[in-house]
Amino acid sequence: MRVHVVGNVCVDTTFRLDRFPAAGETLNASEHADGLGGKGANQAVAAARTGADVRFRTAIGNDAAGAWIKEQLSRDLDTSHVTMLPLPSDRSTIIVDARGENLIVTGASCAAAFDPLADSDFIRSVERGDIVVVQGNLDPDVTTACLKAARSAGAMTVFNPSPLAAGHTPGLSDVSLAIANAGEVEQLTGINGPDAAARELISQGADTAVVTLGALGCLVADDNGRVDRIGAPSVAVVDTSGAGDVFCGCLAGCLAAGMDLTAAARIAVHAAAISVGRAGTLGSCPDRREMKLLMETTEAQTA
Repeated sequence: MRVHVVGNVCVDTTFRLDRFPAAGETLNASEHADGLGGKGANQAVAAARTGADVRFRTAIGNDAAGAWIKEQLSRDLDTSHVTMLPLPSDRSTIIVDARGENLIVTGASCAAAFDPLADSDFIRSVERGDIVVVQGNLDPDVTTACLKAARSAGAMTVFNPSPLAAGHTPGLSDVSLAIANAGEVEQLTGINGPDAAARELISQGADTAVVTLGALGCLVADDNGRVDRIGAPSVAVVDTSGAGDVFCGCLAGCLAAGMDLTAAARIAVHAAAISVGRAGTLGSCPDRREMKLLMETTEAQTA
């Protein structure tokens, strides 16, 4: 069973400040650094670090940044499915305040132009029982087509609709599992309250739904009306950026290992908790050794 992650990759430039600037204000950062990022890349690497067989479909520019991105990806992933486009590689600017909260702005030329279905090898490589993970960074019509094609191939489809595209979010009829945070799920459904909002995602077509709740963990809802809440360990927050991606990628990897959704979500909550205690987006993700220990320990505690 493979995990196919379809999404974006970019260079993240992170600035750390005591507080966010006001409109028109210039502040000096206490530190700044470049790193690999993008929701697609973050989730693909997190899944790979669980031990899953991951194929990452993404696009980079034909520039120095693209070459750097590919080299960084190769540390965790097979880069033979990376598409090069005649565009500037995507970039994100991340501002992190003293509380660990963040603001993110992304230039996404490659993500907007990328169509993985233009490569016929993508769907041919998806086998029944595989897991296909997509986010909200690609063109919504492309995302919809990917979900439909993957579902038709017999794959489990995991959709993390983040960032939300204003006025054009793909439907959920071809989604096996929808994953969103509390703010996103309220925007998607118009319902205040994660339990009811999760049930609404299922009413809209998703087979199951997970709502992440930050320091409160997450909830898991199925089409039988059952909702399970999973708490998170208490940690000192350094930087929340990338935690949702660690959760999604780890969850997909655990599902590929044969775990049920609740068990996979429990491990993913702990992986995300580790990440918020560290600076950076992808740099905060547990490594393979940490992920293996986390999976073994969490499974033993719930056995």
